[in-house]
Amino acid sequence: MKDFLALPALQQARLIRTGELSSLELVQAHLDQIAAVNPVVNAAVEVFGDRALEQARQADAAISRNERVGDFHGVPFSVKDSIEIKNVTCTAGTLGRRHATPAAEDATLVRRLREAGAIPIAKTNLPDLLFSFESDNLIFGQTKNPYNVERTCGGSSGGEAALIACCGSPMGLGSDAAGSVRLPAAFCGVSGIKPTSGRLARTGHFPPAGGWIESLWQIGPLARSVADLAAMMRALAGPDARDRTASTLPWSDPAPRDIRDLRIAFYTDNGFAPADEDVARVVRHAACALDREGVRVDEHRPACLENAYDLEMKLLGADGPGSLWQYLEEIGSTSVHPLLRGWLQKLEPYRTDVKGLQKYWANWDEFRNEMFAFLQDYDVVLCPAYTHAALAHGASIDDANFRGFSHTMAFNVAGWPAAVVRGGESDDGLPIAVQVAAGPWREDRVLAVAEWLEEKFGGWRPPKLIS
Repeated sequence: MKDFLALPALQQARLIRTGELSSLELVQAHLDQIAAVNPVVNAAVEVFGDRALEQARQADAAISRNERVGDFHGVPFSVKDSIEIKNVTCTAGTLGRRHATPAAEDATLVRRLREAGAIPIAKTNLPDLLFSFESDNLIFGQTKNPYNVERTCGGSSGGEAALIACCGSPMGLGSDAAGSVRLPAAFCGVSGIKPTSGRLARTGHFPPAGGWIESLWQIGPLARSVADLAAMMRALAGPDARDRTASTLPWSDPAPRDIRDLRIAFYTDNGFAPADEDVARVVRHAACALDREGVRVDEHRPACLENAYDLEMKLLGADGPGSLWQYLEEIGSTSVHPLLRGWLQKLEPYRTDVKGLQKYWANWDEFRNEMFAFLQDYDVVLCPAYTHAALAHGASIDDANFRGFSHTMAFNVAGWPAAVVRGGESDDGLPIAVQVAAGPWREDRVLAVAEWLEEKFGGWRPPKLIS
């Protein structure tokens, strides 16, 4: 593997601007890397070789003309196969979409990355209709973890995390309704952020936003560097004429910021699913490092966190799995992956009537109010992304393991921004992440703390697959 492939996207772009590297050379090297690693991890489901190379030539021509270029000029990026790219079929991993009409235009966030100079290079794998914490479906099969192919890469943005971890792409786009950016980023040792609900436009995502659950999820970026996440967010944020929920609030960069001004709470047990010793150790090391830096750090958690899992499941399953089964039938997915079937079965106990839905909604308001009250004493929360390192394939649906996803679900139901950054590893060498969350619209605080932790603990490290 060529050394420059392991660099952050911003550094790759800098080499292109200074003439030390051409976009054509960079894109070709990424295509070669995908060809080398994809037979092992099965992360990329469609690769845009000729198209990406032609756009790289155009990027190099712009440099030769001394044109003003964007932050990611000439750098490739990948996209989860639930986000539309013009003239490409968006399958969402479900059989009924296998031969769907190619997208007529780019998703808003794909277009914004193009406007920053980036070049789409691949679509990446995901679960059937995005419903699993593993990336496996009946069209493309199973994506493996680059650090141990017997383990899952996570889901639903698992192909993104796996491809980025093994340098097939420097950055990409995923989406997150219960942890689907953060969980795979954590399992694969890269960084990712779920922004505040409403921060980014969701135009061009399948399934589209809508209904009472739209406040649970966001599209979010993944990368090997937190600085890349911050630069991506700067390029991605802003209102969108077709997504009424996309915020008009200005973006605030995380730097410069003195993190010693922040008040940080941390926990390793949310009252529902305690982290194992490997994960707890990594989170505690992060908290202790911040404490030594002079940051006020307390071991404390919002009491309502123990309700996050049930609340997420109530909101997704107010009619049990009924509407989802109906939706699958409407789009022609008459066969579904067993992991999706298992997810839908878990929703059945949450089926209710209109009066019950009113109660669910009241529970949701109460949860968000209690989380907001916690912000009177703390600016940032540090906690596990999950209770264990990456799970064995097929194990995510087991009840004991499924409860652990409450650590990411909490910030979906709260609507808060939350990011993950590698903070250490398990005894058997798997990456372990620290999750960093803050109140609504304070991605700057999340990214500032995540970047500090990255500098302190080293962030992403290459898997043996590519080293």
